[in-house]
Amino acid sequence: MGGLQGFHNYTHLPWWASIILSTILMRGLLTFPLAVFQQYIMAKVENLKPEMEELVKELKKEMAVAIKKYNWDLKYARNVYSRSAQKIWRGLILRENCHPFKATVLLWVQIPLWVALSMSFRNMASMMPHQDALAQVVFMELSTGGLAWIPNLTDVDHSLILPIVMGVTNLIITEVNVLSRVDTGSKLQSFATNLFRFISVAIIPISATVPSCITLYWVTSSVCALVQNLALMHPSVKRACGVPIAPSEQPHPYQHIRNQFIKKLSRRNKQEKEEEEEETEVSQKEEKELKKQERSFSLSDRKKGWTKR
Repeated sequence: MGGLQGFHNYTHLPWWASIILSTILMRGLLTFPLAVFQQYIMAKVENLKPEMEELVKELKKEMAVAIKKYNWDLKYARNVYSRSAQKIWRGLILRENCHPFKATVLLWVQIPLWVALSMSFRNMASMMPHQDALAQVVFMELSTGGLAWIPNLTDVDHSLILPIVMGVTNLIITEVNVLSRVDTGSKLQSFATNLFRFISVAIIPISATVPSCITLYWVTSSVCALVQNLALMHPSVKRACGVPIAPSEQPHPYQHIRNQFIKKLSRRNKQEKEEEEEETEVSQKEEKELKKQERSFSLSDRKKGWTKR
């Protein structure tokens, strides 16, 4: 919290500009290098897979020879094969110094930073933890340091513009990650995607109940994340940042996302047309059945009339 106040006093900017600028600087100086490092580790791990596949083929041949030579049973052979494959993979990882756990460093830094800054803005907007003279001064500056439709940054955004922008931005981030994939993804990835979609929508009413200084920080952070993700998809940006070429890398990533989006829309429209055709077929069948029943009823009524006569 002291760092945010010091940055505001140093720049002499209004609080809304200080929030946006400080968020961009923290994203650029902290999370962007870690995102590049994550891409670097993931690319190196992916580049090891072809070599691992060749080594696994050789291992399978050795296992087949060992089973015949030493009369191993299948259970023992599977255990030996599994341990040997894991040892080979660990050796490749150590050789290239690219353990997959290193790719999670971004999360271990980004999440605590996001929580800490959110709590700092909350404390400033509610004069916590001590309601001294300095806290009152910061509170008054925030209450008059807004912009346009949010002049008071200690109050909620009654227009709901910022909460909706944040929800839409997070949804775009999720969908861009889905559309940029080469393969369809595993069940776990599908579950994580649906979870992020739910969180993106659920956070809209939550952000509508917090001070707008927090929502402004959240929106700025989400927009920076979107720009960062899009930038790191481009091959020239990756090469400039030292990320090696990987088999899954797209030479034209933005065109790939566009094509995938068009395919997704066409599949959805096709499904809707098929559902409409099925509904029309069912309705036509029901109409035919009703007409048959009406005809049978009318014939039975006529027969009854003839018998009475």
